Amino acid sequence: MQIPKFAQSKPSFHTELKKRISEYFKQKGTSSTGNYKLFSKAFILLSLYILLYIHLVFFMPSVSLSIIECALFGVVTAAIGFNIMHDGAHGSFSKYPLMNKWAAITLCFLGGSHYMWNLKHNIIHHAYTNIDGIDDDIDAKPFLRMASTQQRYKMHRYQHWYFWFFYSLLYLYWMFFSDFRKYFERRVGNMPLKKMAFKDHFYFWFYKIVSYSILVAVPIFFVGLIPTIVGFLISALVAGFILSIVFQLAHTVEHTSFPLVDENSGKIEDEWAIHQLKTTANFATKNPMLSWFVGGLNFQIEHHLFPKISHVHYPALSSIIKQACLEYHITYVEYPRLQDAVRSHISFLRKMGK
Repeated sequence: MQIPKFAQSKPSFHTELKKRISEYFKQKGTSSTGNYKLFSKAFILLSLYILLYIHLVFFMPSVSLSIIECALFGVVTAAIGFNIMHDGAHGSFSKYPLMNKWAAITLCFLGGSHYMWNLKHNIIHHAYTNIDGIDDDIDAKPFLRMASTQQRYKMHRYQHWYFWFFYSLLYLYWMFFSDFRKYFERRVGNMPLKKMAFKDHFYFWFYKIVSYSILVAVPIFFVGLIPTIVGFLISALVAGFILSIVFQLAHTVEHTSFPLVDENSGKIEDEWAIHQLKTTANFATKNPMLSWFVGGLNFQIEHHLFPKISHVHYPALSSIIKQACLEYHITYVEYPRLQDAVRSHISFLRKMGK
């Protein structure tokens, strides 16, 4: 598939937004990267992760407590992905590149590949959001139909009922299949994978071995095969569902669009910033606990427009961007509550299944 180009407008809306956001940070006299709020949260989450792991593997609590702790382990795994890895991968965790690198590499210890994530998420998803055939995040074929341009099967009539199950499989799919598929096929969706240097190959396999050892081999040695399988499945299914639903609520809801590339010109009709606003939605931005847990990804509009700015600043940026959208008569999609976004996502899946 030809890589599309976005329309150019002068002056662009994105230029105006950048000017306003730059002025905000200039007036505040603060860095656009993470601050003590993010660093303290990272410490809490990593500490919880390590403590839960040690207690589950080396102290072997009762069955009922183990089940609860395994589920909580999955919750913390997702939170580390949202808050530490995600900001680190975008270079917004800290003003120091080394700290960003280590924050991003937490993904590797959780079983993923930072190299594959960077291409799939940072480059492709953020540039070509909701463009079928390019954005790998809306490619769940054949089990789920995420765009009207995708082939419809009879089972899709029921996808708004069974999607919960497939969302839960994301972490397992990601850890044991998806990264390897990209690695061996040398592509992400229809986009070719850039040539990997020797160190890229080495670290891909090195971190896979390390993560499998930590999450599978060591627990089997100390706890046993069956308890490890059961415990790992519980935590992986919980983490998978949380990771899936948060990202899907930001893009596959009733009021977001799925732009088509003009076959003749190879262009998208909107400039990049307008495209992001049309394909992205916020949800429950007034819920501080949810915002803390999902690393500000309920402010998905702000994140897509300014991915290199840490999520701790998104509430302030939201007001600025909303005002600009109002002045330029651009729709700003937002769902007041989490349940509103979930209902809209279910309605969207129902519509895509018909």
